[in-house]
Amino acid sequence: MTELPDLIPPKGSAKTYADVAYHIGDDAVPVLTVDVSKTQVYFEHHSLLWKHPSVIITLREAHSGPRRAPGGEQVLIAEASGEGMIAFRRDGPGQIVTLQMPLGREIFVHEHRFLAASRAVSYETLHLRTSGLLHTNQGYAMQKFLAGKGDGVLWLYAYGQVFEKILEDGESIDIEPGAWLYKDRMVGMETIASRLPLGRFGNHATLYINRFTGPGRVAVQSMYVHSRPTEP
Repeated sequence: MTELPDLIPPKGSAKTYADVAYHIGDDAVPVLTVDVSKTQVYFEHHSLLWKHPSVIITLREAHSGPRRAPGGEQVLIAEASGEGMIAFRRDGPGQIVTLQMPLGREIFVHEHRFLAASRAVSYETLHLRTSGLLHTNQGYAMQKFLAGKGDGVLWLYAYGQVFEKILEDGESIDIEPGAWLYKDRMVGMETIASRLPLGRFGNHATLYINRFTGPGRVAVQSMYVHSRPTEP
C-alpha cells in the first residue's frame, strides 16, 4: 500500500438528491436539516434537534432486538413526514458524511454512526462479537443499508475527522475496531488477534484489529467514542 487514506474535509452544503433537499452546517458540532415534504426520513430518536410543528413523528418497526445508545438508553427508530423541515445532530464534535445511495447500492456501517436516511434506503442490524483494541469480551452491532426501492440518501455522524481509502482488489488495511466508519459491500472484513507479551512471567495482552480487504471503499473516523457492549 502506497497511498494514504484521503481526508474528507468538513464543509457546509445545501443539496438535493433523489427528491431529498438537505443542508449540512460546517460548525464543530454540525447540524443536518432535511425537508421531508417530498419524502420521509427515518432516524434514531435521540438525534432529533428541532422540527416544524407540521412535521409528524411516528415510530418505525424495529428490524432487530433492542439496541442501546452510547449513554445506555434504548434506541428507537422514528420516521418524519409532512410539510416542513427537521434537524438532527449528535452530542460531540464531528462531521456529517452524506452517502448518495443509487438503486442497488449497499453499505455496511459501524454502530452508533447512523444519523438519518431517506425512506428508499432499508436497514438491518447485524450483531457481532468482536473485541476492541486491547479489550476482550466486547461486542457491537453493524448496520447494513440498501437502496432497494429506488435512489436515496444516507447520513452518518463521525467523531473527529473522516478519512476514506479506496482499496484495490486484494489490497488490505488494518483499522482499530472502534474507528472504522463504513465499508462497501465488496470489502471483506476479518478480526485479527495478536498476542502481546507482558514481562517474563508468560502474561500477555491481546491486540485486536479489523482487517479490510478490497476492492472497494472503507472510511475511518479519528475520534473513538466508546459505547457499552451490545447484548446478543
